Amino acid sequence: MAAPSPKHDVFQAIADPTRRSLLRLLEEQELPVTVISSHYPISRTAVSKHLRILTEAGLVKERKVGRETRYRMEPEPLLELKRWLDHYERFWENKLAALKRFVEE
Repeated sequence: MAAPSPKHDVFQAIADPTRRSLLRLLEEQELPVTVISSHYPISRTAVSKHLRILTEAGLVKERKVGRETRYRMEPEPLLELKRWLDHYERFWENKLAALKRFVEE
């Protein structure tokens, strides 16, 4: 039986700047929502919604510690994004090579 597909994909999840910031915050450490919320000028409820979207996309994992839920980044799903960007990198390389030729002429 195949695993159910996530409610949100990686591209949707990282489209929001707050969620990208949350990923940066969680890349080095596991934190509870109370600590995470202290880094943002939005409500704890709003932070929880962002964390839920990141969790549904597989970019954040949650773990219960007593009565507290702690969150940490899960980088594996970002490989999908990297593969997609790698495909288009050749266009950037071509543009940079053309710019270099133009500047050197």
